[in-house]
Amino acid sequence: MVRAKREPAQSKDRLYTLAYSPCPNDTYIFAALTNGLLPGAPRVRVHLADIEELNTSAARAEYELTKVSYGAIPYLMNDYRLLRAGGALGRGCGPLVVMRPDDACDLGSLAGRRVAIPGERTTAFMLLQLALGARPQTVQLRFDEIIPAVARGEVDAGLIIHESRFTYPQAGLVSIADLGEWWENQTGKPIPLGGILVRNDVDDEHARAVDRAIRESLAFARRDEAAIMPYVREHAFEMSDDVMRKHIDLYVNGYSDDLGDDGIDAIRELFARARGAAIIPSNTDLRLVS
Repeated sequence: MVRAKREPAQSKDRLYTLAYSPCPNDTYIFAALTNGLLPGAPRVRVHLADIEELNTSAARAEYELTKVSYGAIPYLMNDYRLLRAGGALGRGCGPLVVMRPDDACDLGSLAGRRVAIPGERTTAFMLLQLALGARPQTVQLRFDEIIPAVARGEVDAGLIIHESRFTYPQAGLVSIADLGEWWENQTGKPIPLGGILVRNDVDDEHARAVDRAIRESLAFARRDEAAIMPYVREHAFEMSDDVMRKHIDLYVNGYSDDLGDDGIDAIRELFARARGAAIIPSNTDLRLVS
């Protein structure tokens, strides 16, 4: 699809459109920037949405700055570049596959069974296909609808992300596979989950300023949690304070400040394996802000 060319905006007073999820890791990272707590930082107009909705809106290049799944990024590189700050990448934080105890089986036995997934272009689904070596029969649901669907027997298994990692035992479910653990055992690398993209009409100078502002926003949150936690809590819906804290502690880490060389290497490894398995186009490459 050919898009109308956008002229780069040079004004430092520009108001950027910024989209991210209401999950605690995102609201924690972006709270200070969103709420104007950083003197001299770029101004943003924020839209909050589920990760698959963000993947879909990014396919339309709808927002200048947006959080997306790494599973979606291969399809977005004509319109966006990747920033180094603000994303989700780490160890011990991958998606899980859960089932009812009476139906539990090993991961390889999921072929032919109905698996609820949080989106076609989520990193979680990319990992599931890599681990299985095949595409299972899927039912797409919003991430917070997957555990109830598995518990009610509407699907055989569920691929869960975000805070569902902490709450599935309360629904009487068991984990049959940790796909982050699978990835780390296979590669020895951290698992890339989601990144922050900047649209091509934001030039590199302004993109770097945004990257710095995201890093400053995270530093502010760590320095003065009392100022930003009401915003995080406002968007945490019915999540307990304990789950909210665990969510932040797991998904906000050093890679949230900067991907680093090892983080970028992990992303390239993910894309290489997905290309090899014909999950993403063979000509896919990663574009970062220079």
